[in-house]
Amino acid sequence: MKTICLYFEIHQNIHLKRYRFFDIGTDHYYYDDYENARSITETADRSYVPALEALIEMAERYGSYFKCAISLSGCAIEQLENHAPQVIELLQKLNDTGCVEFLAEPYSHGFSSLVNPDSFKEEVQRLCRKVKSLFGQDPKIFRNSCLIYSDEIGELVAGMGFKGMLAEGAKHVLGWKSPHFVYNCNRAPKLKLLLRDYSLSEDISFRFNDSSWPQYPLFADTYADWIARLPEEDQVINLFMELCALGIFQPLSSNILEFMKALPEQLRQRGIVFSTPSEICAKIKSSGDLNVEYPTSWVDEERDMSPWLGNVMQREAFDKLYSIADRVRICQDRRLKQDWDYLQASNNLRFMSTKPNSYGGYRGIYDSPYDAFTNYMNILGDFITRVNNLYPAEIDNEELNSLLTTIKNQDEELEMKDKEIAKLKNMLSKLDKGGEAKAAKKAAPKKAAEAKKAEPAAKKPAAKKAQPQAAEAKK
Repeated sequence: MKTICLYFEIHQNIHLKRYRFFDIGTDHYYYDDYENARSITETADRSYVPALEALIEMAERYGSYFKCAISLSGCAIEQLENHAPQVIELLQKLNDTGCVEFLAEPYSHGFSSLVNPDSFKEEVQRLCRKVKSLFGQDPKIFRNSCLIYSDEIGELVAGMGFKGMLAEGAKHVLGWKSPHFVYNCNRAPKLKLLLRDYSLSEDISFRFNDSSWPQYPLFADTYADWIARLPEEDQVINLFMELCALGIFQPLSSNILEFMKALPEQLRQRGIVFSTPSEICAKIKSSGDLNVEYPTSWVDEERDMSPWLGNVMQREAFDKLYSIADRVRICQDRRLKQDWDYLQASNNLRFMSTKPNSYGGYRGIYDSPYDAFTNYMNILGDFITRVNNLYPAEIDNEELNSLLTTIKNQDEELEMKDKEIAKLKNMLSKLDKGGEAKAAKKAAPKKAAEAKKAEPAAKKPAAKKAQPQAAEAKK
């Protein structure tokens, strides 16, 4: 039986303001508040709110049959909490239906997984705590920024305890293989991989409203037929896309939401079901290892890192940013930590891309990739100065590593103590229960004896009452 894994991503670009060279050292606020508020409000009104209302309607109409998965970056959550809290409320309402699974991803929607495992782990753990506080779920499946995956990243994710991970079904990786099977990381076989069918996914997210597309207009029954006609052995069809595809990439006037609402019934008629990523990883066995030596992503034809690291400017900005990752990780300054998250966001590097068709040419406030690079590097220069004021650049790597090791050891000691305390509490509760049971056993004979003594005493008054009644009967 074929199953659909429907997943949506929610991330919001953080827009930086115009920051001149002469602002370095004097202005430590980097954001265009007006543009950030405007863009998230517009996206919420045009996409997130109507799309989530449609998903809630589908969950209520189809009950346990319909299921989906969603992940949010920490940056998106903060923007939604500040400017569009109604979206968070709708996500919680969708969560109450029981049809949605929330996945983990890096808090910043950045690329720490490529260069700094410790920073990456800290980000993911922070996002998991946020998801737990908002939706009461502990994420078991991981989705990296921009669906980036490699063998090394898979091994890192498996080490964090995740059962599965989403990745791109890139042609140059799969070769003759199909994305419609469950695979596993070749370095960590227990980590299962769900690969996006980019053709079927982009039929909805990119081509749906394209009048020059041969399949335009696309109807739900036609789309369901495509899936039903896939070979019988194909197990999983992974449809992954950004939530803003419903309303932004494909405007509401294209009837994209009506298409989505009609799709479950058409699939059900053809014997196709919906499953969450966790359900698929638990029920379906892996078809074998997937070897991904170099990172893949879900963007552009190459499905690689070129949209973010394809030119000298992007690599220079990337290297400069993560050169201070360890220093930022050990600091306790909340403002510095938030700036670090926002400066890591993937769109900052994307705006510097010189690829011809990259992201439709959208660059925010910038006129060119060189303009984006100059502005970003000015801000990064000020940020690095602030970090170095806390942890001077003169501190060599050995000294810094020693400090980091000390902090890590302290964290491990605290974690061990917490575990020991939990064990002791568990033992005490068992001892208390055992003591109560023993006391109950000891008290049982006494209670029985008291009960026996009480029985004659209870019978005597009854006999006395019976004698006068008998006498009256004789008279």
